[in-house]
Amino acid sequence: MEDLVRLSQIHIINFKNVDDGLLSFDDVKNHDVNILGLYGQNGSGKTALIEAIFVLKCALSNVPIPPVYAELINVEAPYSQFIFSLSVCNKENEARLNVVYDFKIRKDPDEHVGMLADGIDITQTKSKVTLFDEVLSYSFETPDLKERMSPVIDTTVGSVFGPKTKYDALIGLDKNTVIDLLAAKAIAKEGSRSFIFSKALSDAVHAHCRQNLRIALLNQLSRFGREELFVVGTNSSGLISLNMLPFFFYYMEGGRRVFGAITLPADKPAFVSQDVMLAVSHVINDINIVLTAIVPGLSIGLQDLGSQLGKDGRQGKSIQLISIRGTRRIPLCHESEGVKKIVSILHLLICVYNRASVTVAIDELDSGIFEYLLGELLHIIEQGGCGQLIFTSHNLRPLETIDKRSIAFTSTDPKDRYVRLSNLKTTNNLRDVYYRDILLGGSDAPVYDRTSNVDIELAFRKAWHPDVA
Repeated sequence: MEDLVRLSQIHIINFKNVDDGLLSFDDVKNHDVNILGLYGQNGSGKTALIEAIFVLKCALSNVPIPPVYAELINVEAPYSQFIFSLSVCNKENEARLNVVYDFKIRKDPDEHVGMLADGIDITQTKSKVTLFDEVLSYSFETPDLKERMSPVIDTTVGSVFGPKTKYDALIGLDKNTVIDLLAAKAIAKEGSRSFIFSKALSDAVHAHCRQNLRIALLNQLSRFGREELFVVGTNSSGLISLNMLPFFFYYMEGGRRVFGAITLPADKPAFVSQDVMLAVSHVINDINIVLTAIVPGLSIGLQDLGSQLGKDGRQGKSIQLISIRGTRRIPLCHESEGVKKIVSILHLLICVYNRASVTVAIDELDSGIFEYLLGELLHIIEQGGCGQLIFTSHNLRPLETIDKRSIAFTSTDPKDRYVRLSNLKTTNNLRDVYYRDILLGGSDAPVYDRTSNVDIELAFRKAWHPDVA
């Protein structure tokens, strides 16, 4: 049985409008929840949480953090810091690794030298993300034993990493390896990548150690980031509005994992390879089983428009995404934004329901989805789901359908951005309590910056008539 990796806590510092935000995925009684919904007013730090999880995915997967994230660092701070707590559990022997991955990102210039037609050199300076000061710590826990948390790889030191005892155990004493890893550390920073989860460090560790708990930990975290952690940002909704449909998927076939994302046009044919065709067909078959249950009478399909040769000479298929209602078959682009949103994320929800190792983070889950259906879907996943679902939403219906322990809120205090409502009774309607706190206050941390209807009305008038007093 493979170990399961799950997020247990996120601490964000100086990222976007979050000066300091700590959010635990366990409730105050340490009850493990498989759903966490984050609510709050516009611009209060909900998207920052999802984007922080995407930064984690990039680091664990050892892919570059996109340059746009350099602009999300708080302008008054030299860097953003992320502290992720994760648990790696083995349910067979009840052993558990408590892991803390702490790192920072900063904005650095990235110079590109080009040459004009007349031979004149030009230098363009752009921003890039530098990932630095990575520290990976863990403690081992069983029902009878609990170790103290200690660092296993600390890159804040001047050498390759510390502590020295851990370095010697993982890498050994070869001087050439030290030189190679110092170079790899510099290359990782230059490439906006993690050094701890780099191929160079992984190869060096595997060359020196064969069977080691720390090697297994690095492998498990890397696999989790690459294969089992999915982040769906608001850019996906933008693609859907442009009739580009992203499919996110994860399934097992012949003992191997098939995972990733494919974006297909909804309004015109697309050429895909045979492998992509098989993956999309598998995903659509799974989606239709659930789709017909939540949108009665609707299914989607692939119109096979024939075989073609790609630019690389390989044979593929020309396909068209279609919507099917009884005998009516039309291009999928003519369905509503909500239907396309459901189709896009449905396979991830199927994965979360059935696969304990999968974690999915979705920004603005409610966008375009009928509120009653949203509440029922989340209730079903909470009651029977195995994986971990993290979402943000403006629709308050789920506050009435899922457990109060599965809901957190943003506050108006940027130094204490994520909170849970306190003093809740089992009979309280969380939606009503939240509205009461918005209108009257009373919670430990204010959850809404009060607005005045009179001021808003006057602002509307002054925008058109500047002379209005």
